[in-house]
Formats: sequence, structure tokens, C-alpha cells
Amino acid sequence: MDVTSSGVVGGAPPSYPATPPWSAAGPAPPRRRSSGQRLVVVMVSQLARKNTKQEEQVDMMHRLVGEARRRAAPVTAGGERLLSAAAANIGRLEGKIALVTGGASGLGKAAAHEFILEGAQAVILADINSELGPETARELGPKAHFVRCDVAAEDSVAAAVDAAVARHGRLDVMLNSAGVVGPLTPGTSRLASLDLAQFDAVMSVNVRGTLAGIKHATRVMAPPAAAAGGGGSILCMASISGVLGGLGTYPYSVSKFAIAGIVKAAAAELSRLGVRVNCISPYAVPTPMVVDQFSALLGGAADEAQVADIIRGLGELRGATCEAVDIARAAVYLASDDAKYVSGHNLVVDGGFTSYKNMNLPFPTKPQE
Repeated sequence: MDVTSSGVVGGAPPSYPATPPWSAAGPAPPRRRSSGQRLVVVMVSQLARKNTKQEEQVDMMHRLVGEARRRAAPVTAGGERLLSAAAANIGRLEGKIALVTGGASGLGKAAAHEFILEGAQAVILADINSELGPETARELGPKAHFVRCDVAAEDSVAAAVDAAVARHGRLDVMLNSAGVVGPLTPGTSRLASLDLAQFDAVMSVNVRGTLAGIKHATRVMAPPAAAAGGGGSILCMASISGVLGGLGTYPYSVSKFAIAGIVKAAAAELSRLGVRVNCISPYAVPTPMVVDQFSALLGGAADEAQVADIIRGLGELRGATCEAVDIARAAVYLASDDAKYVSGHNLVVDGGFTSYKNMNLPFPTKPQE
């Protein structure tokens, strides 16, 4: 093949129009990149692809670290894993200051643990148990702090909230998790013989204590002097015993129905102040309190591990059981910006248990011929 110096095959010179297409009357001439410019474009393109790949690798590393941390989470004596092996978004509570009543054990402890994993700056464990509380704080690490708090005494709740604000400057999340079951006696399970003194004792903790928590959290989250309103998330621990009748004693059931009502009533006011308030209604989880309750119902016929297995076997959702971490993650969701437009809501975590009831119809049998 013969190529001339002009770049034309065959040697015949090309013919050009008298007026080039990019003359003053026509479009501008096409810009041709030099070899150096083309090299720069290629290098920039390759660098962009490399940066994208590096970002994907970093993202994957974050996911693997989160997964590894969850797999390394301890399993309690009852068998539930405080932090399950499922992947989750780390950092949804980044920099938040949280206070958890009843945080020394059970669902309060599980929530506090999950809050810390999700990036909370500090979690104050407010609990009446002065022996277990500091131990739990040490177990959860340097971001956890214990303050003694009896939610049945309003001054104690106010002091716990004030201590959080004095130490950290603000309060972003308040989880009212402290609660009691009360005795399992005819005085609590039969209306005609209902012991109102026992009823009042349960209500003072579960209802009055929760209301005190909402009150004093509101006091610091939305102070009257705040020109643009406040902000924060208040959570309360209700129960499926407050969704469906017959699942608990009268004092306990009534107290949990009341918590859901308080949340609805409070949301009407607090929404205008920029403060969200919600509650969670968990299914039975084998926490120490629930295990003790079921042990009493079974008359001591089963040990702690057997009781925990019985509780896990009561659910309706096949292939899954309700663990403390499920309730903790519900709390993380409601406390985080993922739920920024959710207020006055009762998040039921029960695997569908309270959503239906089977009708045992007495189907007639066909007579045999």
C-alpha cells in the first residue's frame, strides 16, 4: 500500500472546497487534541476509574469491619446475642447524647449497646441497680456512664437528665426503658380481687416513671427560651401486653396500654416543638425480668435455659425469634434521622403475633354413606 507524505492512499492529492466549511459564514473548525492532550484525558479517565474502585474497596472494608464487630458480640446467659451477625448501617447516631433508663440490664442494656455501635458520643445508663449499673457501664466501654435513678421518684429522673446535660451540654435521645412486671398473684390477675396497692406500685414505675422521663427530656430538648424550637427523640418501652388484652396481669397490661396513649397525647404538643416521641411494643424476649416472670408462671418446673427456649418457641413468625437486638435496632431507627418524620407511633415488634387471631371453626363432618 502506497501512502504519500500527505497521508493519502494512492498518491492522488485531495481536492478541497474553495471556501472551507469553517469560514466566517460557517461553523467553527473542530478542535483537534494534541497527542499530549489525548494522553492527559486517558490518564484522568484511568485515575477516575481507580478512585471509584478505591472508594468501593473502602466501602467494602467498612462493611466487613461492621460485620466483624457484630459477629464478635457477646451472647448473654439467656442465649440472646446483644448484637447479631446481620450487617447494619454504622453511625446512624453519630455524635448523639443518649440517656437510657433501666439501662443496666435487659432491653435497656441492649439498646445502649446498639446506640454505642451506631456512633453515639455518650450513653448514660440511668438505673436503680447501683451494683449492676457500674458493671454494665464498664462492659459497654468508655462511652457508657452510670447514674443511679429511681424513675418512681421524679426528682431522681430530673437529676439524671440534668447530669447528662451538665456533662455533655445537651440531650439528643431519651429512652424510657425502666419497668417492672409486678407480682403474679390472684390480686393482679383477677379483677374481682384486684389489689389496688399492687396496681399503684406498678403504675408508679411504668407509667409515672415514663411520664417523668418524657417531661424532663422535653424540658431540655425544647426549652421555652429556644427561639427556633428544640429537637430530639424520646422513646418509650411499651409491650404487646398493651396492644392485645389477656397477655399480662392487670397492672402490667394497663400500664403498657397507658404508655402508648401517653405517646399519642405527647406527640400532639411535642411535634410543634421539633421533638419526636414514639414507643416500641416488643414481643416476649428472654431478658432476666421476663425469664423470672415465666419461671414463676411455670412454678419453677424449668431452669433458666429451658425457660428461655420456651419463650423463643412462642412466636408466630417461622424461621425467626425475637431477640433483644431486634428491639435495640427498632430503638436506633426511631432515635435516628431515618425516622425524622415519625412521631406518635407505636412500633410493634412481634413477628405478626398481635395482627391476627385464628378462628377455630367447628367444621361438621360429612356423614358416612
